Amino acid sequence: MRADDLVLLGRTGLRVSRLGLGLASLGGLFEPVSQQQAAATLDTAWELGVRLYDTAPVYGYGRSETRTGAALSRRPRDAYVLCTKVGRIIEPGGPDTQPIWADPPAGVGPRLDYSYAGVLRSVEESLGRLGLDRIDVLHVHDPDEDFGAAVADAYRALAKLRDEGVIGAVSLGVNHAPVAARFLREAASPGPDCVLLAGRYNLLDQSGLEELLPLCVEREVAVMAAGVYQSGLLADLRPGAPHGYTTIPAELGARIRALRKLCAAFDVPPLTVAARFPLGHPAVVSVVVGARSPEEVAENVTLFNRPVPGDLWAALKSTGLLPGGTPTPSA
Repeated sequence: MRADDLVLLGRTGLRVSRLGLGLASLGGLFEPVSQQQAAATLDTAWELGVRLYDTAPVYGYGRSETRTGAALSRRPRDAYVLCTKVGRIIEPGGPDTQPIWADPPAGVGPRLDYSYAGVLRSVEESLGRLGLDRIDVLHVHDPDEDFGAAVADAYRALAKLRDEGVIGAVSLGVNHAPVAARFLREAASPGPDCVLLAGRYNLLDQSGLEELLPLCVEREVAVMAAGVYQSGLLADLRPGAPHGYTTIPAELGARIRALRKLCAAFDVPPLTVAARFPLGHPAVVSVVVGARSPEEVAENVTLFNRPVPGDLWAALKSTGLLPGGTPTPSA
């Protein structure tokens, strides 16, 4: 299994690379990223075979979409899969601002809007920023913010756009697995085609396994796993590092140190294990990892392409670092 392997995204007919690029950082997540660096990051991802790109209007208040569209405009349109999101409209005075964006455009901000008309407006504006005439995968972003409107109005609008060919697939972008499971059960038939699940199926958190992932297998819903490094916690245990933890709970810190020690015994980087772990589940098609520089993209690809011996997966289970019944990739 390699980062540039192309696989079908469930029932959508779209083909994605095993490793996708998350584009929040290129919108200025935590610290500024220049236009030149953003373009170089996307170009490097392309050169290394990444063919799945995930952005959103809220990432830098439109900046990530604009930069993504500019970089991909030079690429064959049918050679990649682009995902963006609905649920927040970027407009003057938008009140749903977030302090995580380092240098957002002045005078604008996001406003939550999962209404039918709001979703259609959001899609039209995303197409304008991206410079495209269609979007491959459109996620309902954080539907728990207004679940009733998201599962009814937003889904109805996206289903219409899917029927019209403006979008290729309807998806959810969620941080909470039970929210996605509820959405899949309550949305009108045929329901979403995909789920982008952030932070809920990785080495530290397998809560997606309880209900959501089996439901996705049952309904042939493809899963893209994000947050596999747990916002960098697996890489950097220092309080206040980019993972956002001001203090690391003692039990969690001990677990991470044990993971690192076991990985070192097998001479496998823990981030390699983290990147490959979700793909052991039959619902998970691709892993989406963010990057803010060409060097980070190259490192992520190198980490992903390192093999993980079957004995390491077995050791993770035998030591209790993974539950015994957790599916893991083949060696």
